[in-house]
Amino acid sequence: MFYLKKSFLKITLIFTLLLLFPLMVFSYSMAQTKIPRGGTLKMIYQEPTHLNMAIVSGTPTGIPGCQIFAGLLQFDENFKPLPYLAKKWEVSPDGKLYTFWLEEKAVFHDGKPITSEDVAFSLETVKANHPFGVAMYRAVEKIDTSNPHIVKFHLNYPYPAFMFALHPLLLPVIPKHVYGQGEIRKNPANYKPVGSGPFKFVEWKRGQHIIFEKNEKFFRKGRPYLDRIIIEFIPDSNARTVSMETGATHLVPFSYIARDDALRLAKLPQFAMTEKGYEAIGSRTWFAVNLRKPPLSDKKVRKAIAHSLDRNFIVKQIFLGLGKPATAPFHHAGPFYHGNLPQYDYNLDKANKLLDEAGYKRKADGMRFDVNIDWIPNPTYQSVCEYAREQLKKIGINANLRASPDFPGWASRISAWDFDLNFDSVFDYPDPVIGIERMYISKNIKKLIWTNTMGYNNPEVDRLFAEAQIEQNFAKRKNLYLKVQEILWDELPLIWIQEGGFYTVYNKEYEGIPMDVWGTINPYDAVYWRKGKAE
Repeated sequence: MFYLKKSFLKITLIFTLLLLFPLMVFSYSMAQTKIPRGGTLKMIYQEPTHLNMAIVSGTPTGIPGCQIFAGLLQFDENFKPLPYLAKKWEVSPDGKLYTFWLEEKAVFHDGKPITSEDVAFSLETVKANHPFGVAMYRAVEKIDTSNPHIVKFHLNYPYPAFMFALHPLLLPVIPKHVYGQGEIRKNPANYKPVGSGPFKFVEWKRGQHIIFEKNEKFFRKGRPYLDRIIIEFIPDSNARTVSMETGATHLVPFSYIARDDALRLAKLPQFAMTEKGYEAIGSRTWFAVNLRKPPLSDKKVRKAIAHSLDRNFIVKQIFLGLGKPATAPFHHAGPFYHGNLPQYDYNLDKANKLLDEAGYKRKADGMRFDVNIDWIPNPTYQSVCEYAREQLKKIGINANLRASPDFPGWASRISAWDFDLNFDSVFDYPDPVIGIERMYISKNIKKLIWTNTMGYNNPEVDRLFAEAQIEQNFAKRKNLYLKVQEILWDELPLIWIQEGGFYTVYNKEYEGIPMDVWGTINPYDAVYWRKGKAE
């Protein structure tokens, strides 16, 4: 009898274990796939002028700004819109009404709820102050905020670029009760911001770092995974590489490590390098020309400069094969690119002839005139300018290189129109209305970086851009943009050099680095440290 009972107990135990085993395996698997929490992500990038990206463009403000401020939408790797502050949306059949439902539990860092009035205030602020705010939102006729959790944008006409302009980089939702007091450019919150993003501002030590800590009230449940993000400012290129290689830094975006160092680091097992995440940028480099200043106001002079620069050499030798030579005013990957423009081939004889025809003869020392060259602080860009100096000398132009100590110093100089030639990196963005026309329309001649600081004024170009902005037929719209490019390519308010490819270098201990079309200009709520604590 005892033997039977014992056998029965064994059978029962085995049967029970068999039943529980799948649950045990499932539980173990769930434990293994839980995302670790905690840890600090250390980055290196350029120091911004301030932290309110509603009133300034550029990645130095955009990267930290996307940690502080949420937006209505994010986008996947195929430009498909994804929910963020807006949990859902509808577009009317005529394309003139956009309705967005907001996350009801979303609050700002100070605990105040986010409402449709904050969204409306943010759009009006961007429209009035951002370098290309008018271009992005001039189709908006009125904003309905009658329901605090529903915002309705009424447009004067269908505007296919509108959804692209709702990413947090372009439309950060800022609290009206904080930024609506007084002159926004003098608001102290520009330096100690209050937003609703995954991380809260803690500290900014000028010339050293900015520190952010996790937002415990972030509306995406369970996020962010990291405790802290620190963005450090290290102006020396070699020091940045050393910091990355020793593990003191974990992430460097936007090619802020020299290309050869990045390629070397990428061969080490602990690092990765990617060119993904820059598709929405449509980056390009160029020499902006201050058209107010003779002799640069002479088109023949600008064409001579264009012929003196070997774009293939610049791309292959200075950018180490990154990107490709620019062949039109619009990026080649865009739908409106003009692929049949006559090229400014590298030809010193042609360049010298153009300068002679323009009346700028060589003096006794062999030089014709002097120019200054500025560049946005970046070691590769400095190398391009050093190359340009030597090339310009060959055609009798004496170029003086003027290095800026940091990004704010460069921005201050260019905003004051205090330049002759300025080598810069600018983005086309997903639609010409957002990223391209701002550089050329006369209404956007402003003392503000990444606007028409060249002083270019052509009524026909203004007219063509205005027509294209509202044209719904793609073929007709493209034809308008082709005409724009033909004029710009002939007049050369800019001397286009390279179509970029940026890259990101990061430590593999950190996963979830954004790789969609906006890449590192995104909230880092999904980034986690593999050595963090699994909960």
